[in-house]
Amino acid sequence: MFDRPAVHPSAVLVSIDLGSAGYEEDLAEFKHLATGSGVTVRNVLEARRDRPDPKYFLGSGKVEELKQLMQAHDAKLALFSHDLSPSQQRNLEKFLECRVTDRTGLILQIFAQRAKSHEGKLQVELAQLEHLSTRLVRGWTHLERQKGGIGVRGGPGETQLELDRRMLRVRVKQLREKLEKLKQQRGMQRRSRKRSNVLSVSIVGYTNAGKSTLFNRLTHADVLAADQLFATLDTTSRKLYIPECGQVVISDTVGFIKHLPHALVEAFGATLEESVQADLLLHVVDMASPNRDEQIAAVNQVLHEIGAQDVSQILVLNQIDRTGIPAGFERDEYGKICKVLVSAKTGEGFDLLMQALTEHYQAFRQFLTSAQAYEQ
Repeated sequence: MFDRPAVHPSAVLVSIDLGSAGYEEDLAEFKHLATGSGVTVRNVLEARRDRPDPKYFLGSGKVEELKQLMQAHDAKLALFSHDLSPSQQRNLEKFLECRVTDRTGLILQIFAQRAKSHEGKLQVELAQLEHLSTRLVRGWTHLERQKGGIGVRGGPGETQLELDRRMLRVRVKQLREKLEKLKQQRGMQRRSRKRSNVLSVSIVGYTNAGKSTLFNRLTHADVLAADQLFATLDTTSRKLYIPECGQVVISDTVGFIKHLPHALVEAFGATLEESVQADLLLHVVDMASPNRDEQIAAVNQVLHEIGAQDVSQILVLNQIDRTGIPAGFERDEYGKICKVLVSAKTGEGFDLLMQALTEHYQAFRQFLTSAQAYEQ
């Protein structure tokens, strides 16, 4: 039985074109993910198929080509831009004699590297264990099922497998209980803000769109803002004073991405709930990206998945300094500002963003006043 090797920084990327739209953009994003995780990409193997091979995901010829490519570059890690089934991952690792990581596994690894807060680390561990639970069977030699003599159904390996499964279930339960307590604490903080008529604003958007840069300029904070995917994982909240409004709470949340693993969306429920419970979402978009429409759709899909699709939203079209487009804003059919063009880097257009926040706050106060009068 093949021993599962340790993580190695030198890798070959494997990308399969299955005929879906946006293949080149998805590959470029995956390369960015790989380099952002600290991996050195030695080469990229591309192929085109109508459907994945059930055994290796790749065809047998391409698998052999991949093995030769990895030997030539002394790479010990194969990164697949798609999600692999547990059996495909095991078959590939046995054939290639190296570690194989799929898209979800790579994103989980990045999240594990970047999580700083206690809650963030709990959420990442939960997502990792949920992902691992599907890959326990025969994934490692110490879990190998060993057949005994006549009348013996299992062996030490089977017992070890059951022990591992039980330990995993216990740890998952503990993590869920801890995260639930943190969720309740967040709920108490939100109710306190509601009683004080404090507007809650969450900054959401595609990863690397400039959310943290926008947050820092608005609140004069020092949240990490780097040119890498998932630079910020932990939700950070700061108060912003607007002369016409008073105090507003601004929260910077984790960035979204296309095909964000469901396990991460579920595990980060407590963090993403800041978006669900917010009074207003600032949806930051990279205006310089040629794929901004697809990125907007990906963010809205995740917002729908977590139940935040009905929260009021302002599109903040960021990085106009890279496009030459002047600052400005648009109103919807109801007269509300729905789009603002800004540069979080230079501050251009921030007076228009503050105007949008002021108008929304005034509408928010009118709504609260009407709701309180109705209750009385």
